[in-house]
Amino acid sequence: MSETPIETINFRERVRKIIFDHNTLSSKGFDVLLLILILLAVFATMLESIESIRIDYGKTLRTAEWVFTILFMLEYAARLYSVKSPFKYAFSFYGVIDLLAWVPLWITLILKEDSAHYLAMIRILRVLRVFRILKLMNLVGDSNKLIRAMRDSAGKIFVFLFFILTLVTVAGSIMYIIEGSKNEAFSSIPTSIYWAIITVTTVGFGDVYPITPLGKMFGSISIILGIGTVALPAGIMASAFTEFARRNQKEYEDKLKFMLQDDVIDQKERKELKELSDRLNLSDKDIGAIEDYYKKDKRDG
Repeated sequence: MSETPIETINFRERVRKIIFDHNTLSSKGFDVLLLILILLAVFATMLESIESIRIDYGKTLRTAEWVFTILFMLEYAARLYSVKSPFKYAFSFYGVIDLLAWVPLWITLILKEDSAHYLAMIRILRVLRVFRILKLMNLVGDSNKLIRAMRDSAGKIFVFLFFILTLVTVAGSIMYIIEGSKNEAFSSIPTSIYWAIITVTTVGFGDVYPITPLGKMFGSISIILGIGTVALPAGIMASAFTEFARRNQKEYEDKLKFMLQDDVIDQKERKELKELSDRLNLSDKDIGAIEDYYKKDKRDG
């Protein structure tokens, strides 16, 4: 059985570090270039959806789209080449998104023009690839905190959504009783519930509105209720986010306090702290503030 040449292994490893690492100059440059390409490709796709621009600049946009597609194909091939398990990567979430970045345009070659036009809009999913690049700007930790906060407050949010659903159903039914016989816009309970949704959320499209004095009064009450109610999820999320951050900082503080008992943090302990901070998604600023506080407290004590 023939062995893979060392030169090939080294080249593959260099490609992997450039594409998947985010702490070297070359990898950061690759991330910035990829981010620019993604945003330009998404912008071109949006422009293509505007008929007047498509008529005047359709050929230019199509040429640009083929350039983006070929570049994304080469990037996808480089990712498959550099990872240890290409099959596993190809069926991962980001692997599928990377595939969708260039496959639709090739499929449009064998479809009718109308179908091809709508299928090409799948290319807008390229914007999801931006989340991969967020690692470059250390924002993935913040997004993980937000997801964890949403998970922790899922029960409260579910209760809130159930309350809103009940509120708009009752409000819509009442408005149907008030306006139904005098206002054609409230011809059914589903239409009245639609009015209640856009009223409680303070959107107010203006396509359905009450005309009777009692209906207007009830609509005003619904708007006031909506202003106070719709703001609740923001408070719930903020509270969960703050509590999550507080728990993480407390865990790191306890670990640091234990390690500072001998006034020295050796290399092994520093590595443990680094792994803990990565797991807790703590920023360098948070870590620095915690360590400075406890070191100062240790000296003063």
